[in-house]
Amino acid sequence: MTDRTLKALSLTLSYPTAELQQAMPDIGAVFGADVRLAPETRSELQALTEKLGTGDLYDVQESYVMLFDRSRTLSLNLFEHIHGESRERGGAMVSLIETYREGGFEPATTELPDHLPVLLEFLSTRSRPEAQEILSDAAHIIDALGTRLTRRTSAYAATCAALVQLSGARADADAVAEMLTVPDDDPTDLEALDAVWEEAEVTFGPDPSAGCPQVRDMLADMDRPAAKSVNRSA
Repeated sequence: MTDRTLKALSLTLSYPTAELQQAMPDIGAVFGADVRLAPETRSELQALTEKLGTGDLYDVQESYVMLFDRSRTLSLNLFEHIHGESRERGGAMVSLIETYREGGFEPATTELPDHLPVLLEFLSTRSRPEAQEILSDAAHIIDALGTRLTRRTSAYAATCAALVQLSGARADADAVAEMLTVPDDDPTDLEALDAVWEEAEVTFGPDPSAGCPQVRDMLADMDRPAAKSVNRSA
């Protein structure tokens, strides 16, 4: 049985398209009906879906790109916050793809497998306890993303609040604090952004230590403070 809220969050965090805009009223209704979410969060999510659904498509797309594609500290690629662009990230990604396939899930997207919307789509097909466990492993990363989005007065912050609530866990405060020591990116500083992205290419070849663990085993690395993996590129 599909968890409609996780699916709705996956769509809300995806790149806006005309098709998604048309679906936003239905997505907002899903959020409004989920009593697992705090009333304030439900209200904020519905406001977000209304904004995404009624805004000028070009404007909402530009806002999305400025937040998530041109701000590395807001990257929706979760392993980037742990491994940066190192080979370890490539090995974790290969294992994640294998786990998706073992679960009968084949992402229909060009996004990387650790992209948060892709992971949420997968989790929407799993049992609630399994989805909660995986989300709890990532809670401090999601919480830090939410804090950064709040700093930018972005309505997308509500999606992070919802995910932490759905995890049933409290994010590790020390891990969140360490992540937030990395300065926020300025998406308008093109020179700085070029310098940030001048790193080693991610390698997706086999990693002898990668194996084929369950998603929760790979995401368990997220329990460790992640700031050091991105400090050098901040």
